[in-house]
Amino acid sequence: MPGPRQSCPWPGLRARLPALRWLPRYSLAWLQLDLIAGLTVGLTVVPQALAYAEVAGLPLQYGLYSSFMGCFVYCFLGTAKDVTLGPTAIMSLLVSSYAFHEPVYAILLAFLSGCIQLAMGLLHLGFLLDFISYPVIKGFTSAASITISFNQIKNILGLQGIPRQFFLQVYETLRRIGETRAGDAVLGLACLAALVGLRAMKSHLPRASRAEPLATRVSHLIVWTSATARNALVVLFAGLVAYSFQVMGSQSLTLTGSIPQGLPAFRLPCFSMAAPNGTVPFRSMVEDMGVGLAVVPLMGLLETVAIAKAFASQNDYRIDPNQELLAMGFANILGSFVSSYPITGSFGRTAVNAQSGVCTPAGGLVTGALVLLSLAYLTSLFYYIPKAALAAVIISAVVPMFDAGIFRTLWRVKRLDLVPLCVTFLLCFWEVQYGIVAGVLVSGILLLYSIARPPIEVSEGDVLLVQPGSSLHFPAIECLRDTVCSRALAAASPPRSVILDCRHISSIDYTVVVGLAELLRELRKHGLSLAFCSLQDPVLQVLLSADLEGFQHFPSPDEAERCGGAELGGGAAAPFTSTSESSLLPAGLIQ
Repeated sequence: MPGPRQSCPWPGLRARLPALRWLPRYSLAWLQLDLIAGLTVGLTVVPQALAYAEVAGLPLQYGLYSSFMGCFVYCFLGTAKDVTLGPTAIMSLLVSSYAFHEPVYAILLAFLSGCIQLAMGLLHLGFLLDFISYPVIKGFTSAASITISFNQIKNILGLQGIPRQFFLQVYETLRRIGETRAGDAVLGLACLAALVGLRAMKSHLPRASRAEPLATRVSHLIVWTSATARNALVVLFAGLVAYSFQVMGSQSLTLTGSIPQGLPAFRLPCFSMAAPNGTVPFRSMVEDMGVGLAVVPLMGLLETVAIAKAFASQNDYRIDPNQELLAMGFANILGSFVSSYPITGSFGRTAVNAQSGVCTPAGGLVTGALVLLSLAYLTSLFYYIPKAALAAVIISAVVPMFDAGIFRTLWRVKRLDLVPLCVTFLLCFWEVQYGIVAGVLVSGILLLYSIARPPIEVSEGDVLLVQPGSSLHFPAIECLRDTVCSRALAAASPPRSVILDCRHISSIDYTVVVGLAELLRELRKHGLSLAFCSLQDPVLQVLLSADLEGFQHFPSPDEAERCGGAELGGGAAAPFTSTSESSLLPAGLIQ
């Protein structure tokens, strides 16, 4: 955020209420830029909100209901000036999977997700995001891009009654492609071409300098505004076409239809749902959502933090994941009071916000106000928006999420990372939750394997020098013992004493201490010694506390060899100076 930091008399409150960092310094210049950015993002969020509600399988007004509360909450609790909260393609896809196209489920999911995010923020559990690897994220977003895009093909072609399950969707769409409505197809493809063209125009638009003539700068502003607000312009154009057909009495397009006018009521979410055969209680609703109560909060936070970090690195400010959790939690909880489904940070709208020159999160107040005005006065006009135009908006937004280059990149960098990427990518076509969970599990297994089998470098000589390449944790001690014993006691060579170079070991646990005690005993049975060198202070303190028999350490491998003398290289070494057995070790190890 611009401007120097000032001291705050309540540092704790300032940390929990980031608005206090910029509000005392707010200026008229910032207000002008925030107004421009807020209006620009508002023109983007309204058509996207309608389109994403379609992805979530909910009535379109719920997209608008989900688009304003996050803007207001994040203004005061968010740590990134560029981030805008609201419905996104990814979150809408998850809601479609876990809310079963029922608004009551979707609103309750927002409330429970917010409670979970709020609890995680208060408990400082933001580090859990570190266990979701980049290949898993890329696999999920790439699969989601294909799934969401193909889900909108039916609206581009004007087909009805297409199932939502991906493989059935592909089959039915191809089988019924002959039923395509020409009007929807032509308009949908035209809107898609216009959106692609405007996006390309914006990416190749040069910056206008103040030295250029006024006419040039005005032309640049018009082109930039048109390209930035392309979603609103395309939807407006398509609505005018549909209205023209309606006036002529020959409607050839599939329209959005009536959207209830007015603001949503502010009330608690429903904790039960009426059903034809009775009432679905709260407990059953929670059981139905299942793993979604973990996936939705984590993926929501992941999107927001990833976006915030990307823009923070460009603008030189820090992001606190735990504070983002608090902001997300409050946004989803309060959002559920106005019939919102779960929301998260939007990369596309955040990029628009940053490019518009936003100075503070106050730009979100303008965006939220524009959504409220749309709900209060403009919903009657949304009747004429063709579904094909909204489908084109969604497809143009999600296609860039597919990253074909990641497969080639991982093949060059580390091929093993292709495993979680491909597992996540393929299983997400079956069910989103299975893909994410399976990808995280595979990544976890690969991580645990690298911990259990650390790189161990062994240097041959009169004395065996063994150097683990990383810290030792309990799954790795058996690997270390097997490596030492197999080389020190190899039948093809005389037995040799061992120097364990610990320069890369920053921590060990109790199981490792027990394993090292067993290794010392085993080597002593064969008349060999084990010396430790280059121990870091935390590791040295643990080993001294364990009081291992025969334990001795040296500053460096060379000194260990010199101090060991002939015994270390002679194959029948006398033990190093012993200490007493420790009560810290299990009784079975003390003989």
